[in-house]
Amino acid sequence: MSELEYGQVVSALRGAGCVFAEEEADILVESASTPAELTAMLARRVAGEPLEHVVGWVAFCGRRIVVAPGVFVPRRRTEFLVECAAALHPSVLLDLCCGSGAIGLSVDGVTELHAADVDAVAVECASRNVADVGDAVPVGHVHRGDLYDAVPAEMRGRFDAIVVNAPYVPTGDIGLMPREARIHEPHIALDGGTDGAEIHRRVAVGAPQWLAPGGHLLIETSAALAHSTLRAVIDAGFAGRIAESEALDAVVVIGSMDEQ
Repeated sequence: MSELEYGQVVSALRGAGCVFAEEEADILVESASTPAELTAMLARRVAGEPLEHVVGWVAFCGRRIVVAPGVFVPRRRTEFLVECAAALHPSVLLDLCCGSGAIGLSVDGVTELHAADVDAVAVECASRNVADVGDAVPVGHVHRGDLYDAVPAEMRGRFDAIVVNAPYVPTGDIGLMPREARIHEPHIALDGGTDGAEIHRRVAVGAPQWLAPGGHLLIETSAALAHSTLRAVIDAGFAGRIAESEALDAVVVIGSMDEQ
């Protein structure tokens, strides 16, 4: 591709309000196999479709995760949830509200991964990602259903950790989100109910019966909701704490069960 053509891509992205126009141009150029495909992809991005949906992948924790239209795009801040989970060295892991499956697949040391989501498109996407990593996760399963209803009954009391990036945007605030999220990502992956913490409460109440003794529940939340999420975890019988990453602008509530 000539400099002029590349410059046109950058100019079009800037005109559409893309803050990181050069970086996005690089990704589009790399991902397009023909000039015609690049033109089509650029048109989709300029129209407001998320870059990750346009190219079909997102960079997350050092690997490419497949994402498709209609699937929630994992944010960089969620890498902190992965970091917090990895520090606990879980072997058997449940990724609840898994979306693309990015979180569970990125926690090092996991030997058995179960991922679950209520949305059929997300489950299909997560299944593809689990299949793509092959032997990196010796046992990987993706299930569809509402929270723990999706998880096989024989897994009760077996998980070392449950990681959760459930929707936590208050219903009334969804209209304030960036246009590409509001329009192109499923509301079911954004809407956390009236106060944003409704699903966190449901997750926390059900978690103890699925965790092994000494297991952990980790929930991504926001600074505004941190204490509501923490209260939900404590009310469910966990010892809870808040972990924060200033660099990633990320907040995770960690609940720990007794060893007995």
